[in-house]
Amino acid sequence: MSRSKPGKSTDRRRRDQRGSVSIELVILLPALFAVLFVGMQAALFYHARTVAIAAAQEGARAAGAEGGSESRGVNAAEDFIADVGDDVLQGPTAAAARTATTATVVIEARSLSVIPGWNPTIRQSATVPIERLTTP
Repeated sequence: MSRSKPGKSTDRRRRDQRGSVSIELVILLPALFAVLFVGMQAALFYHARTVAIAAAQEGARAAGAEGGSESRGVNAAEDFIADVGDDVLQGPTAAAARTATTATVVIEARSLSVIPGWNPTIRQSATVPIERLTTP
């Protein structure tokens, strides 16, 4: 069995394609990294939002409890953030308002960011009815 030698056209094609993989990587890697960073940022934002709403709900329950107050709601929300979301939420602030029928707690913070120059702000609130004893 004899082996056939590659012809000149095959050698020329190989020479013409040298470095094409490097060029493709230079073009595709930035796009791949951009998709990766956007996905990571979306996950961080969603997680921070979830922690913020959970803290607002915890604070609203404390503020709306029988004998609760605005300061109890703020303290409960801040304690929740310290326990669960201290690394996730940056610069969190909690505010509470209590009326005769409802208690509302608002959490505002910034999410962690992997995209330079972009610091998304998160604002979540929760409202619960005030607990009170009623007689039949």
